[in-house]
Amino acid sequence: MATDGEDRFKPKLGKIRSRGDRKAKTYLQRVLHAASLSGPGFGRMGASAFSGSRIGRGGGWGTGAAMRRGRVTGRRRVIVKSRIVKLQGQGIGAARAHLKYIQRDGVTREGEPGRLYDATSDEADGKQFLERSDGDRHQFRFIVSPEDGAELDDLKPFVRGLMAEMERDLDTRLDWVAVDHFNTDNPHSHIVLRGKDEFGKDLVIARDYISHGIRERASELLTLELGPVSEQQIQRGYAREVDQERFTRLDREFLGQADNGVVDLRRDPKGDFARFKHTLKIGRLQTLERMGLAEPAGTKRWRLSAGLETTLRDMGTRGDIIRTMHREMRAAGVDRAGADHAIFDPAQPNARIVGRVVARGLSDELNDRHYLIVDGTDGRTHYAEVGELADPGDYEPGAIVAIEGKAAEPRRADRTIAEIAEQSGGLYSEPLHQAVDPRASAEYVRAHVRRLEAMRRAGFAERFADGSWAIPEDFLDRARAYEEGNRMRQPARLALMSSFSLDQMGETEGATWLDRQLVAERPEPLRGSGLGREANDAIERRRRWLMQQGLARERDGRTVYQRNLLTELRRREVSAVSDRLSKELGKPFSKPLDGERIEGVYRRPVRLASGKFAVIEKSKEFTLVPWRAALERQRGKVVGGIVRGSSVSFDFGKKRGIGIG
Repeated sequence: MATDGEDRFKPKLGKIRSRGDRKAKTYLQRVLHAASLSGPGFGRMGASAFSGSRIGRGGGWGTGAAMRRGRVTGRRRVIVKSRIVKLQGQGIGAARAHLKYIQRDGVTREGEPGRLYDATSDEADGKQFLERSDGDRHQFRFIVSPEDGAELDDLKPFVRGLMAEMERDLDTRLDWVAVDHFNTDNPHSHIVLRGKDEFGKDLVIARDYISHGIRERASELLTLELGPVSEQQIQRGYAREVDQERFTRLDREFLGQADNGVVDLRRDPKGDFARFKHTLKIGRLQTLERMGLAEPAGTKRWRLSAGLETTLRDMGTRGDIIRTMHREMRAAGVDRAGADHAIFDPAQPNARIVGRVVARGLSDELNDRHYLIVDGTDGRTHYAEVGELADPGDYEPGAIVAIEGKAAEPRRADRTIAEIAEQSGGLYSEPLHQAVDPRASAEYVRAHVRRLEAMRRAGFAERFADGSWAIPEDFLDRARAYEEGNRMRQPARLALMSSFSLDQMGETEGATWLDRQLVAERPEPLRGSGLGREANDAIERRRRWLMQQGLARERDGRTVYQRNLLTELRRREVSAVSDRLSKELGKPFSKPLDGERIEGVYRRPVRLASGKFAVIEKSKEFTLVPWRAALERQRGKVVGGIVRGSSVSFDFGKKRGIGIG
């Protein structure tokens, strides 16, 4: 007979939710781990072709996950993107930049900067993580995006649960940090994992585990957390795809079942869900027909366009880009009513944009590939894929940039090298170049050597111990392949015209973009609206300021500028900045002289209105020279070179003593 207390007990079942109950979460993880080890598809594999799945930790589990993908209905989907990053040369600097970027402003639900967390703390120390990572051969980067992540109150318990399961699967403790992002339609987490196991040895994870195992673990955790996907949810997901202007699951199914490009839906399937999906497929094919991507081939039969997938993927990408442009323009408070929106195509002849950076972002967060949204002087707003950036901080909102197309063709220097090698038995060197062309300056010849050094680092050129180079008959083809690789990493040629905004340039001591516009024989064309109008107004303010400074005057109704105006403005700015740096470093400034050899430790760059300069510190003094991207690989090291006018020819490859100055 039940007691009164038993009669009053009425359990109410609901979704499993993570509320920070550590004991409950740990128990669920143990159950999940045991089930995965004993579940179907995880027995011994039969004889099969070598797949590489057993190389590295987690190989067996990853193979089992690959075998049972798609077998269980109702599982929650999780997208996992992965990348292994080598930490050598600029690697640790790139790792630092990546951590900084994923913690940028506006990624939380409240629009605040992202916060690093790890297995035990909600406030992980990124600096300490990088210090521990210094010297690591590689690191792993993951983006984990639960399809129903918006239903989770907090992504941290989910990520911590996933990393705990990975530790069990890989049989080692893992050193990782993560940041959650809520600034897109799909909440997701960035995870950075050190490439070391708990014993300090290189962490090698099996390819199959990275490809399938992590996703399966994440899917199981999410399904436990939110419950299986209901049939109604599955139906709604497919129904949303019928009218979408992007490549969908239904389209993928069409490509799989098409016979010679024809999809045949004449046979009515059995079962309620199958009939429902059949109806959706007909609706989707009718949509594709209206889009010109399918045509009727009889009753309930359609012939698919040969370029269906490519076209739909391009349409989806374009739609995403336009939405990104609208969002970033609104966030920046830039109103260009009626302005055209253009996607920069570097393959177009004479493709060129000049304008102000509105926003910078990552089009590929895993591979650190950037995009810029530019408010153009032509009155249009442009989206441009610019790939990898040596220093993303150069392109903050307000900066003035020029973007041009880039052809994957050998450069003039490549053809010169090939011509000299043809006359020199397939060899190239500085003496051989000067023998063939005695009028060539030493700096001109060194530029060719730098070109070969860059190609050598990419595996496209070979240098002998005596400093000469082997130039094979297919050298120009190699140069073309090298340029194609460069274009993949950086699809456009990007030039920073000014890191200063138009307002900052108005009365600054320095050779600004506005000054170059004023003295240029052929200044950039500026439209009379939008940024073009703002730039024209800024140029007029700058002209008046130059006159007040005695650097320009009116004559016969036109403005005459001081001779060597840009040089004088640059001198004034460098002088002011060097005074400030002298106090900071406790050393006097030494002006670099043309033809002089400078040698010292490269400390850091400084951004001036006149451009970007490098601080080179000697034992008793310091100097400022024009910055080059290659210097960043030498930060904190001794560098040397010859001053040639307004540039320096560095010789990074030559060994020198440990002293400075």
